[in-house]
Amino acid sequence: MTGGLFLAQSITPNGDLFHYRPGGRGLHEAEPLPPARGRRGRTPPPLRLFPALAAGPAGPWRGREGRRELAAAPPPAGGRSPALLRQRRAAGAPRPAPPPPAPSGSAALAKMSRDPGRSRWLFLAACAHVFFLLPPLRTRAFALSVVLEDAEDKTEVPGLQKSEKRGTVSKRSKELKEVIFVIQSQSNSFHSKRAEDLKRDILKQTADLGKELPTVLLIHQMDRHEGAWTILPLMRDFSVAYGRNSSWIFFCEEDTRIQVVKLLEILRRFDTSKEWFLGKALYDEESTIIHHYAFAENPTVFKFPDFAAGWALSIPLVNKLATKLKSEPLKSDFTIDLKHEIALYIWQKGDGPHLTPVPEFCTDDVNSDKADQCATMFSNFLPLCGEPVKKEDVFVAVKTCRKFHGDRIPVVKQTWEREAALIEYYSDYRDISIPTIDLGIPNTERGHCGKTFAILERYLNHSSPRTPWLVIVDDDTLISIFRLRKLLSCYDPNEPVFLGERYGYGLGTGGYSYITGGGGMVFSRAAVQRLLASKCRCYSMDAPDDMVLGMCFSGLGIPITHSPLFHQARPMDYPKDYLSHQIPVSFHKHWNIDPVKVYFTWLAPNAEEALNGKKVEFNREDL
Repeated sequence: MTGGLFLAQSITPNGDLFHYRPGGRGLHEAEPLPPARGRRGRTPPPLRLFPALAAGPAGPWRGREGRRELAAAPPPAGGRSPALLRQRRAAGAPRPAPPPPAPSGSAALAKMSRDPGRSRWLFLAACAHVFFLLPPLRTRAFALSVVLEDAEDKTEVPGLQKSEKRGTVSKRSKELKEVIFVIQSQSNSFHSKRAEDLKRDILKQTADLGKELPTVLLIHQMDRHEGAWTILPLMRDFSVAYGRNSSWIFFCEEDTRIQVVKLLEILRRFDTSKEWFLGKALYDEESTIIHHYAFAENPTVFKFPDFAAGWALSIPLVNKLATKLKSEPLKSDFTIDLKHEIALYIWQKGDGPHLTPVPEFCTDDVNSDKADQCATMFSNFLPLCGEPVKKEDVFVAVKTCRKFHGDRIPVVKQTWEREAALIEYYSDYRDISIPTIDLGIPNTERGHCGKTFAILERYLNHSSPRTPWLVIVDDDTLISIFRLRKLLSCYDPNEPVFLGERYGYGLGTGGYSYITGGGGMVFSRAAVQRLLASKCRCYSMDAPDDMVLGMCFSGLGIPITHSPLFHQARPMDYPKDYLSHQIPVSFHKHWNIDPVKVYFTWLAPNAEEALNGKKVEFNREDL
């Protein structure tokens, strides 16, 4: 009895040691002990006891080996082979005389007593046999006991390690097959490359975890229609393709950093037969216009995911949403803040669960102290691809009107105007003190499409042809030209680029995306040339300029390029956690804030940022 394990042992007639386990095989189904491994992995020759018996006829213990030896052995003397007897009977041969009977036990004893010398030798041989038998038995039993005790004392046995490792790899391989990674990518060359880099990183991590690599999808490559980036129109595709053989759809942005093994550990905590909506939780501290003042009485109760940390939907929830969308297509006109609107649709129209916060979904930087605790992280450095664009390569156009010359324009001059080398103010009134340029377009209260297209014509025909970038902002836009120049270093001005914060209109029914004007609209010269070469123009002078531009570029097949660093609203309109991992480029509106203070708190470059481009922590109040 060792450690509560009773092990019965037996010696077979051929000298093998067998053991029996209670509750396992019966006494007649003994299992041979596995051969011990010698040094350097060599298998020592089997220990044989009773060599005389082992060389004799095979007994019931010999198993397959004994049966083969018995079948190959020549017939014993007297021709008693069953096969030979059958052959003789078939030929009609007489039966051979039976052999003389063996002496009975008493007769044998009598014979031994009549031959004292032989009896003495038999007795001595038996004693010698017992004498030589006991030490090997004791040695073998002691060795077995030591092995069993060692197996209990050691937490890991090499063979067990390999078995457990194979089991772990097989389990992770199965789990990887059940997770579909979806990168919220874009078709612009800069963004598509970053998405491809993330895909390679995911596949590299998973290469050592299993033979079969997971499925990694890029949204822009699935873009069969304009609204793919809004995710919900893809639910039916996900359900059809992965609804039976997968467990999770995991979404992430191109700058999300994923620790795949840790992610699998996190997802393992959740029952995949149930509906789950997982992510890092954001919430509004105050009701905000970008969320249509939803949950105005207590906006903190509604949680929505931070896409930068990654978020996941279980397949049962995906299938449910797909069924719902099939019977009731999306009817929303505008897509403004996608992460909030997805959470709202899942909970309300999709009759699904609220977001379940996962603390291991993080937006901390990969070099932070929390990195070991996180399954996901986020790269929160401002993109910089070489040297920043020169000041002279960015032409800035400010849209204004006479009634705002006295209050909004002074804010521009106190804050970000000094960062721009080429800047013009376009108004409905010529004011030499600013100065402003009157384009001959009357001011309109509703939209500014006529004025914006006039600015585009002026940029293309009157500015230096060597100026590759145009930025159009409102007079109440707060922007960092310094950071914008760094960001633009990652884009090719020879490509048609239309950059800013992306909104959508009617995307569930064949609509289009557009760059919202308040946060600033950035055009490459190539994009402006393509646009003005087309026949797409304003349907009225007071049409919303940003939406008309989106419609025109969509018709030309020029994709909208989104950057979350541009903001249509004020800092106070966004969750603090959302802004904490950003280096913002712009904000919009002067309502109930000190715009100068907002600029110097959130947007003005300081010495450290100017030196290395790192995110700098400011003392940011509720501005």
